[in-house]
Amino acid sequence: MEREAMEFDVVIVGGGPAGLSAAIALKQSHANLSVCLLEKGAEIGAHLLSGALFDPVALKELLPDHWQQAPLGVPVRDDQLHLLPNAHRSLQLPHWAVPPHMDNRGCHIVSLGNLCRWLSQHAQALGVEIYPGFTASELIMEAGVVKGVITGDLGLDRAGHPKADHVPGMALYGRYTLFAEGARGHLGKQLIATFNLENPAQPQHYAIGFKELWQLPAGKGKPGEVLHGSGWPLGKQDGQASHGGFYLYHMEGDQVAVGLIVDLNYQHPWLSPFDEFQQLKHHPLLATILKGGERISYGARAITKGGWHSLPRMHFPGGLLIGCDAGTLDFSRIKGVHTAMKSAILAAHTVATSLRDGDQGGRDLSQYHEAVTQSWLGESLYRARNTGAALHRWGPWLGGTFTWLEQQLWRIPGLRPLLDAITLLDKEPDYRQLRLASRCKPIHYPKPDGTLSFDKLSSVYLANTYHDEDQPCHLRLQEARIPIAVNLPMWDEPAQRYCPAGVFEMVGEAGATQLQINAANCIHCKTCDIKDPSQNIIWTPPQGGSGPNYPNM
Repeated sequence: MEREAMEFDVVIVGGGPAGLSAAIALKQSHANLSVCLLEKGAEIGAHLLSGALFDPVALKELLPDHWQQAPLGVPVRDDQLHLLPNAHRSLQLPHWAVPPHMDNRGCHIVSLGNLCRWLSQHAQALGVEIYPGFTASELIMEAGVVKGVITGDLGLDRAGHPKADHVPGMALYGRYTLFAEGARGHLGKQLIATFNLENPAQPQHYAIGFKELWQLPAGKGKPGEVLHGSGWPLGKQDGQASHGGFYLYHMEGDQVAVGLIVDLNYQHPWLSPFDEFQQLKHHPLLATILKGGERISYGARAITKGGWHSLPRMHFPGGLLIGCDAGTLDFSRIKGVHTAMKSAILAAHTVATSLRDGDQGGRDLSQYHEAVTQSWLGESLYRARNTGAALHRWGPWLGGTFTWLEQQLWRIPGLRPLLDAITLLDKEPDYRQLRLASRCKPIHYPKPDGTLSFDKLSSVYLANTYHDEDQPCHLRLQEARIPIAVNLPMWDEPAQRYCPAGVFEMVGEAGATQLQINAANCIHCKTCDIKDPSQNIIWTPPQGGSGPNYPNM
């Protein structure tokens, strides 16, 4: 197929905080560079979802004269950490007992979508070409070097045949290509496999993060109040462990953001992360805040959280992995926006310096690794390297105590060599953690009450998701027989529970059951690509512009 082609100095895949920060830093470092940025959402911010408690440290580095003009929401004024031992009680930790990295003073409660829309204006003012509604569907590879990407075709029917409005994808060539697709990036996953980039220490780990926006009655909001916590409803069900934590942030205009993060290494095959979240909101600590309010938006997204021990090699011939495509989130702080931005700034400086020195592109920019490890980003990830494994091994009480001790002792320089010798690893991939369904008791969740808890379909409606029904299914099964022949008898096909949008549904009578894929419901969280115990589901980008449309998440 003949395709139109365009050439740039740098092509960036992804219009989130990493991609936009890289674009801005590139033009700041080398104003004459031609920079193109692709965003699969219908507009910048359409697919962005985060809590988001934002540390502006990287924004100050990127735009020192303008950062205060960014839409930074409200600053944190009251910072609380709670443990929920059961469905009725909560214990607030005193400030001295909170791990130092969980101190959120100096952070802001923001909408990540609004922040990135603001960043995109700066990028365009510097001459960056931004193309929303275009997916990067394929890599362009020549002699083992990444040369750019091919955008997805528009106007294909369900069978993949061209329709009357068919437009072939374009080939976008770059001397270097930066991949900033977010967690479990479609092309990032291919690059890690192709160039054997995976960290041998431990595989990457993920969580699914939920978020709802609520409008409270006038005067009930407490702007700047932040609640974090762990415990109920997660913990041990039927002897099988599950981990994670919740958050509730008071924003401007009597709005709150509430959510639950569920680590995808959970073991119980009957567990439903969505229903765990709905159940959480009935705890008195949250229910007293939410009652009388109205839920106005919903979303979910995978989170890359393996940290230092899971960082892949981020450089390869012709490009770099940046942000959550690489996994730069600081798990000890449950924050990844500022780290994604810093990784992007370092990547941009690495590329710009190389091109300024006469580089024609296609090199393996290994100096990027040193730039990351020598920066505050590398130091923060290294210091937090054991946090995730400690919490997974010992739970929020003992694991939290270990984290507190490790962070306190790190402040004493003479003890750092001793701490360097302590290494905790999670060597089992998330998808291999599920126990057999026959050895576990089914979990029966209470029906949603329509006031605090809701069903999946009404939630998906609030995600404003849209997919043209007459396009190829973007959720591909490597083997069509696996869901019924393997997943159903072994794990009662967990896709019908781990998906937060009702995409995977078991239909038919006993003996003639089939897995139905409701692709139009998909909110692009990527959980299926991560948690499927047979690794049979491959998430691919649908037609450009499809998916959720988050207004201010």
